[in-house]
Amino acid sequence: MASIGFDFPAPQADASVDELRREVRSFLDEEARQGGFVPLADCWCAGIDPGFSRKLGARGWIGVTWPRRYGGRELSALHRYVITEELLAAGAPVHAHWIADRQSGPLILATASEAVKNTVLPEIAAGRCFVALGFSEPGAGSDLASVRTRAQRVAGGWTLSGTKLWSSGAQSCQYMTVLARTSERDPQQRHAGLTQFLVPLDSVGVSVSGIRDMSGVEHFNETHFEDVFVPDELVLGAVGDGWQQITNELALERSGPERFLSSFIVLEKVLQAHAGSMSPQQARVAGGIIARLRGLRAMSLGVAALLGQGRSPDVEAALVKDLGTRFEQDICERLREFGPLRMQQGDGDALQDLQVDSMLRAPSFTLRGGTNEILKGIIARGMGLR
Repeated sequence: MASIGFDFPAPQADASVDELRREVRSFLDEEARQGGFVPLADCWCAGIDPGFSRKLGARGWIGVTWPRRYGGRELSALHRYVITEELLAAGAPVHAHWIADRQSGPLILATASEAVKNTVLPEIAAGRCFVALGFSEPGAGSDLASVRTRAQRVAGGWTLSGTKLWSSGAQSCQYMTVLARTSERDPQQRHAGLTQFLVPLDSVGVSVSGIRDMSGVEHFNETHFEDVFVPDELVLGAVGDGWQQITNELALERSGPERFLSSFIVLEKVLQAHAGSMSPQQARVAGGIIARLRGLRAMSLGVAALLGQGRSPDVEAALVKDLGTRFEQDICERLREFGPLRMQQGDGDALQDLQVDSMLRAPSFTLRGGTNEILKGIIARGMGLR
């Protein structure tokens, strides 16, 4: 069998990228020092703070790659990468705007009408407008092609009915991008007949219910749509093109630094607490973690470079997510080498609380954004093995 390779090119950075990194890091250091935020594990899912998102928007750090006329700065994918990397490393509360900045904004930019782009994108860039994802459904697992949410044509638009599950942050969002079936399902073409809609969450017929996870946070939601009217101008792209759009979005969703840095703040704090006093075993553990981290970062940067070239590296992105999310879980387990962990919080030990929170969140790392079993199928298909 012919050898099969993946493409992870090293991005070319200029001085402006390093300057931006220093600017973001300085801002975060000052915010943390003044109590502007408390570092969180899994901050891009757990940390919902609209006020903090507005601070980032005021500095022009949301939607940085977008055209200026829509509130962006026309910077490169690498500029965006260093902003997200620094926010994650600091454990900053970024979930409110995260999905809108990462994928919903680019989707709107590529597929929405000019009126929608002019209305929504500047608000996202300012940190005032947030978007949730309406992909998963009860009973569907990771099989997006089996969605049962339906949209039917009516005068001037569509009526939408169905239920979406695991819609992170929906309780704080103004919109949801909803994948719905707009024509009868064809068993021979399961991916046909799907369309995406940008649905205002204050529409009549929409209800959002929080789902509390075992860490005690309600960032997951179940969102129900009952005969919700969606005007034609809020159809994203052409009717029936939903599956191809979703495929492009998932490359953005799966490849970023959030797929291997969710536990980084815990790693940093533990290593700082044991600086100069590590046993040989602890040093081996730390060295192994850092080596894997560097490799994953190089791969993730490679995907950012491909995205900057206008490519859709879905296989490389799947590989980054598969390796990265298992790495995040491993960090939580391997850090037990540095001392016993009591699975309780609130006794005044900030590091203990941080570690426990990370452990409670770890099971979700390999589920959200597509389970690792599904990702392995994508990788195998990309390698010509199935």
